Amino acid sequence: MRMMVGFLRKVALLQVRFTLSDSPTLQSLPFLHFHHHPFSSSSKAHSFTVSHLINSCGFSHQEALSASKFIHFETPEKPDSVFSFFNSHGFSKSQTSKIVRSQPQLIVSDPEKSLLPKLQFFYSKGVSKPDVARIVVSTPAILKRSLENQIIPSYNFFKDFFQSEEMAMGIVKRFARILLFDLHTYVESNINALQEFEVPKSNIAALLRHQPRVFMVRPNQFREILEEVKKMGFDPSQMKFVLAVQAIRGMSKSTWERKIDAYKSWCCSEEEIRLAFLKLPWSMVLSEDKLMATMDFYVNKMGWESSFIARRPVLLSLSLEKRIIPRYSVVQVLLSKGLINKDISPRVLFESTEKKFMQKFVNLYKKEASQLLNLYQERKKSIFQKKQDCLPEGRGSFRICTP
Repeated sequence: MRMMVGFLRKVALLQVRFTLSDSPTLQSLPFLHFHHHPFSSSSKAHSFTVSHLINSCGFSHQEALSASKFIHFETPEKPDSVFSFFNSHGFSKSQTSKIVRSQPQLIVSDPEKSLLPKLQFFYSKGVSKPDVARIVVSTPAILKRSLENQIIPSYNFFKDFFQSEEMAMGIVKRFARILLFDLHTYVESNINALQEFEVPKSNIAALLRHQPRVFMVRPNQFREILEEVKKMGFDPSQMKFVLAVQAIRGMSKSTWERKIDAYKSWCCSEEEIRLAFLKLPWSMVLSEDKLMATMDFYVNKMGWESSFIARRPVLLSLSLEKRIIPRYSVVQVLLSKGLINKDISPRVLFESTEKKFMQKFVNLYKKEASQLLNLYQERKKSIFQKKQDCLPEGRGSFRICTP
């Protein structure tokens, strides 16, 4: 595999062109623009509309003034019927308020004609009322789209691809906004690009199912990402390829650069960062806070070299509070009593399953088992920021046995 030490800066430059701003924004879609309806110029009618939006619908004063330019009503019957409709379908008042503040024209709609058919479609697919409410609240504009021309065809696209109603609806639950886009222009074209790169369908399906928004980018830009990931040395036949695509697609230029700077602050070279990314694409998806806190513990508490951690990036992905600190605490007790030697493999210590760790470091020592178990459970419940100062001192107290 050809080394590309300079890839980090190339990718950073690439990020600026791969944000959702390149996809059609909700504001740019024509169906979301309000149509001006003639309304009475009566100041009394206008005042009632603004007052009712504020007092009964949860609008701010500015939101009410803005909405009153496009909607009007002289009695509360229509807005009240909309709130009553949503309430009858399990929506809370705050959820309904959020929906109508996002799409004010809904407040003067006929719920039975324009809203009910869309809710019934989701019900017919086995979606519960609470889940339907979450879908609509997350993407209120879905209620303004055509059921026959947009929602159903989009759903059928995913159903046909996965050959599964459940998986298709799973995507909608995870990212309902995807129903607002032209799937043939974006999703289908980008699926085709992945297939041309010989990415297995199972890997494409996994990416689409769990991260559908990755596909919402212009096809030519998506291809550039695929080409760059391949140049880095990722094998398209492996799952790591699509994980790298996801990592790059999901970050802005500035975020990528901050991640690089975070690694460099621990004296990691560009080559070490590149190799860490190749081994574990998720190493560039970790938050800066998570990265810094975990590196701080390994380097300053345990005495490990940052270069060693970079060679085993999986160590950075482990939970500090639920795994690293509790296990470290147990081992420190065993070391202090001379029950284990200092040559401990990080794979055994931190990467082993819960069952194997318990067998090797807790259950094996019957006299100390109760104390060790209590300590382990206490550490798992504790919050790192509050407990860090209480951890047993142990910098450099045991060596790394490199696998």
